[in-house]
Amino acid sequence: MTKFINPGLMPTSRRNVLRGSLLAGAAAMSGAGAFAARRAPQPLKADAVSRSLHKAAADQPAESTAKPADLSGYTRVKQDLVAPPFAPEHEQVATGGPKIIEITMVTEERLMVVDEDTGASVWALTYNGSVPGPLIICHEGDMIELTMRNPESSMMEHNIDFHASTGALGGGGLTHVYPGEECVLRWKATKPGCFTYHCAPGGAMIPYHVAHGMNGAIMVLPRDGLKDAQGNPLRYDSIAYIGEQDYYLPMDENGDYKTYAAAGDDYADSLEAMRTLTPTHQVFNGAVGALTGENALKAKVGETVLMVHNSCNVDSRPHLIGGHGNYVWESSFTDQPLTGMETWFVRGGSAAAAMYTFEQPGVYAYVNHNLIIGAMLGGTAHFVVEGEWDNTLMEQVVAPRPFTT
Repeated sequence: MTKFINPGLMPTSRRNVLRGSLLAGAAAMSGAGAFAARRAPQPLKADAVSRSLHKAAADQPAESTAKPADLSGYTRVKQDLVAPPFAPEHEQVATGGPKIIEITMVTEERLMVVDEDTGASVWALTYNGSVPGPLIICHEGDMIELTMRNPESSMMEHNIDFHASTGALGGGGLTHVYPGEECVLRWKATKPGCFTYHCAPGGAMIPYHVAHGMNGAIMVLPRDGLKDAQGNPLRYDSIAYIGEQDYYLPMDENGDYKTYAAAGDDYADSLEAMRTLTPTHQVFNGAVGALTGENALKAKVGETVLMVHNSCNVDSRPHLIGGHGNYVWESSFTDQPLTGMETWFVRGGSAAAAMYTFEQPGVYAYVNHNLIIGAMLGGTAHFVVEGEWDNTLMEQVVAPRPFTT
């Protein structure tokens, strides 16, 4: 189980938070409160190119003469987002006309245990308190209307970039919220498939927020549901939502993981660790073992599970040990699915979906098949499947025993 520790967040206000990458360097070595006003900002030269991108995007609508969107014909529905690995209630085949799907996200900065064995922890930057952020589901042609709130107790500015959307840097230019602020963004889902979303304040703060867990996925289903290459309908019994997260946790001179008093205090150390491009952890759903043991995914023989895999920052090669990807969509749902896949590819900065019907009981390991990541860095989940064994598929003819030559 992912563990969170919240020893009382340090207060902040709009006045002591600076826009975008001007936050750079705020986690100085003094150990004072993160992003406090008395810390002089020290923008990195690497931020200079991208520092103003989101500001420019945000300025565009103010100068626009575009007509208001015509919302006639849309019905409003509220989608209650749930924590991973679960999915919100939804229709696999859309009924009625297009909808405006209302969702709410609260940005939460939480101290989270990454690995209980080593004590490694991170001030996770999250949407709704989880790594990854909650799965959003809609249909092609629907509109997503997001209310995003940044609590006054936060130390940082946040925003959101939806890879599934069109314009204003995926909405990133229109959703910058300081602590104590909220915004509302509405956008139309025009392309079916699975897509990443993530925080992108600007400059080095973009990878900093992503590498601290601030990313998730949205699934845009075709209105008539998923289909195989021949156009036959494909249905699933449940969704397993898996987010692959790479962490770059700073260490001290003794090789022990550092701890920090508040979100953002690790900024300078984290940037140094991130530049190595070598994760200290690469885990599923926020922490080592988050989807194993008592938290393993559950299924039964004969059940069909749609595995939605988000990997915002790094490439991944998921493999279900003991099973397959019966149907795999590495890109759009309008493309014909790959079939009978042993391992599939999730490009960094994207999400993908794989469907499998379980045929045998037991424990299935779902891993990144870069096995160094899967076995040593934490990229492993388990499915525990109930049912009757089928000897026609596999049978232990002779149990392990000594032999002589």
